[in-house]
Amino acid sequence: MSDTLVIIPTYNEKENIEKIIRKVFSLPKVFHVLIVEDNSPDGTADIVKRLMTEFPDKLFIEERKGKLGLGTAYIHGFKWALKRDYKYVNEMDADFSHNPDDLIRLYDALAKDGYDVSIGSRYIKGVNVVNWPMGRILMSYFASMYVRIITRIPVQDTTAGFVCYTRGVLENIDLDKVKFIGYAFQIEMKFTAWKLGYKIKEVDVIFTDRTEGTSKMSGGIFKEAIFGVLQLRLKSIFKPYKRVKG
Repeated sequence: MSDTLVIIPTYNEKENIEKIIRKVFSLPKVFHVLIVEDNSPDGTADIVKRLMTEFPDKLFIEERKGKLGLGTAYIHGFKWALKRDYKYVNEMDADFSHNPDDLIRLYDALAKDGYDVSIGSRYIKGVNVVNWPMGRILMSYFASMYVRIITRIPVQDTTAGFVCYTRGVLENIDLDKVKFIGYAFQIEMKFTAWKLGYKIKEVDVIFTDRTEGTSKMSGGIFKEAIFGVLQLRLKSIFKPYKRVKG
């Protein structure tokens, strides 16, 4: 049994999925893995199901009917985790842009250091990004700066997708009211946790762009983030955030 679940959303990740699963299970700490699979036409789900016979009671899959968005995939995974006994819940990409070795550092920030949310941050010591074109680096860096200016949140990497939450944080966020499904989802979750008074720790990591498979980024995702941040700020002014459980 493990106290920590790693949620990995997938869509067309056949090149990466077996390698990332095996890497997580090779770590010195025991993690469970939930794949939230959005009906990939490339056979990603078949690979996961084959591995489930090798890793029973450690590897799980939730299959959805189509590509429904990153945010909804994580919300699905959060709700799945809360129905079980996990104390800590991770978000992680399937493409090795997030180094699975860093899962232990994110876990330690919560389990040992007492934080409520830990973020694998690219921007604590300059810009720790490998294999991104300069335009994308600048876009990501200034997007996080924009979020900090508008929301006042004391987080350097507000758009990071490598995050670990305690169970209590997820229980006290009304997951059914999380609005955004793309890039802005990551911002909304961090902003909500911060407004609810939870302690956030950024852990310095190196982000490496995928070498196999296809990026899922799009212009619409960035548009949602730009306008979504303004909505979050306005909402917080007129409607105080409250914990679900008090």
